[in-house]
Amino acid sequence: MRLLSLHCRAFRSLSETEFAPGPRLNIIHGGNAQGKTTVLEAILYAATSKSHRTNLDTELPQYGAGAFHVRIQAQRGGHGVSIEAHWLNGTKRFKVNGIPQTRLSDVLGRVNVVFFSPEDIELVKGGAASRRRFLDMEISQIHPGYLHALQQYRLALRQRNELLRADRPDPDLLAVWDVQLAEHGAAIIRLRGDYVAELSRRATEAYARIAQAEPLTLVYQPDVLPAEDLGAVLAKMQASDIKRRATQRGPHRDDLDILIAERPARSHASQGQQKTAALAVKLAELELVNARAGEYPVLMLDEVLAELDAHRAEHLLDAIPLEVQCILTTTEQQRRPGRFESDCAYFRIEGGRLEEEE
Repeated sequence: MRLLSLHCRAFRSLSETEFAPGPRLNIIHGGNAQGKTTVLEAILYAATSKSHRTNLDTELPQYGAGAFHVRIQAQRGGHGVSIEAHWLNGTKRFKVNGIPQTRLSDVLGRVNVVFFSPEDIELVKGGAASRRRFLDMEISQIHPGYLHALQQYRLALRQRNELLRADRPDPDLLAVWDVQLAEHGAAIIRLRGDYVAELSRRATEAYARIAQAEPLTLVYQPDVLPAEDLGAVLAKMQASDIKRRATQRGPHRDDLDILIAERPARSHASQGQQKTAALAVKLAELELVNARAGEYPVLMLDEVLAELDAHRAEHLLDAIPLEVQCILTTTEQQRRPGRFESDCAYFRIEGGRLEEEE
């Protein structure tokens, strides 16, 4: 997978931007608030329809603009693919190879990306919701059936919770939604379990390459065990759910344990260890997508060198396979590409204007 170009108009601070990255390491440097992260965010948005910084598309247009447009062109498996994202006054539309798309599932997975930002440390030290969002986004990119199950589960959960908030919830209607939750929830639990098992093995290897110290492990913590009958659990909880006016059990309560030396990284790891753990998970994701799709996704690293000591920064760059196209942002002007020195492109951004350097 290789990103050939990015064009965006009126996306945050980028009024009109063209970006043609090289095939290996690309370093974008500039001061704070100059637009480095926004370049990566635009690529992420076109590939996944999501921003890592907000759930509100209304925050994405340039100040004073009522619309924005992002287009990426990539090469996948020897074939070209283009994705266009257009937002106008609250409505967003996507095109793949010029053809309008009506479902998010038809966009996801066309251009695979792995993105790390400083906010991703929340994957380690944040709440369970941030880890569920991570699982949902990453599994959806490589397993279209997961996204369908997730959407149907969320729809049934919303309907069931609305019914629970009624003055006198009808038990028979609750049972109808229980059937939907049980069917789609079981698929989510199974796919999450399979994904985490595979991701954990690769994350352990990635963490060892960067930190060369204590072992890292990922453990899926389903709220309802795969061996349990989710429908039976929901039926058993019905009286309590009516009393509390909310669905208390199900995969919407799942979590992911990230352990360093068999201890929770959230409470026992240093800031540097937590960041290294989050990076290891992203590098594991890189390898997992390659195993599933037959080629590496585009790797985007936002301010990844900050807060890493020189030793870990060097091992991080060494851990990136040479076949991977990587886009890295930094405020530092010194060049530390390591083994990418012979095939590294440099870009500078200032005031939203991006230019390639010789």
